[in-house]
Amino acid sequence: MNGARMSTLASLRGSIARIEAPMDAGLDAGLSNRFALGHPSADAMLRGGLAPATLHEVFADGHQAGAATGFITGLAGRLSPRKPLVWVRQDFSDVENGALSMSGVCELGLDPRLLVTVRAADVDAALRTAADALACDALGAVVIEIWGNVRQLDLVASRKLTLAAQASGVSALLLRIAATPIPSTAETRWIVRAVHSPPGSSASAWGAPRFDAELVRNRHGPVGRWIMEWKCDECQFSEPPAYSQPLAATPAHRSHQAPARAVRLAS
Repeated sequence: MNGARMSTLASLRGSIARIEAPMDAGLDAGLSNRFALGHPSADAMLRGGLAPATLHEVFADGHQAGAATGFITGLAGRLSPRKPLVWVRQDFSDVENGALSMSGVCELGLDPRLLVTVRAADVDAALRTAADALACDALGAVVIEIWGNVRQLDLVASRKLTLAAQASGVSALLLRIAATPIPSTAETRWIVRAVHSPPGSSASAWGAPRFDAELVRNRHGPVGRWIMEWKCDECQFSEPPAYSQPLAATPAHRSHQAPARAVRLAS
């Protein structure tokens, strides 16, 4: 190998080292300020919860767009409980999924007055807008919603989003509908599907939202898959109860155990 090739190889190794170093530096120090999701098993896999000031990805099939939107709204609520949230949407998402419902956001327990939505004409405009929003440290999180497989969202683009989040302390949440996961610098990657909600109560026409959430990438730990229920009043996820159907109350006039009776068998 000649000197020029060795110099190029050394330069590439140095570039890789510089790219990887910021992602791993200060990991232990960052564990203390993670945002717990509220789901014990998921939080254990995440070593305490979601890391702020980095990039997280949520993927879903096109017909699961509603479930993924609800799930990433919950993640944003955990990462940005009291700070403004900017949601950047590609125009095509409005065509396919419809506009975001502020009443729906409110029903999930989040304050719609803290949500700012931005419609971008195309992917390039969405990424530029997201980069500008991530530079504002007054925000808690920025959601970037992109439909389908697009060439602009490559490893370089995800790296830029990660660096912008680290610089400002604002979390970046990338919502990918009808897209195939590709290599990225994301801290976590989720694949989300809908799950039947439990029966509603007298106070609600429907039960708590539930998600089949599969953690397929965890930069600093193992992965897993759980049924996660969103508690709208507490604004956090939880494990669904073992028995989703309500149980009948024990009659007050007799014991909870029926007396044993002799059984006669026909001869």
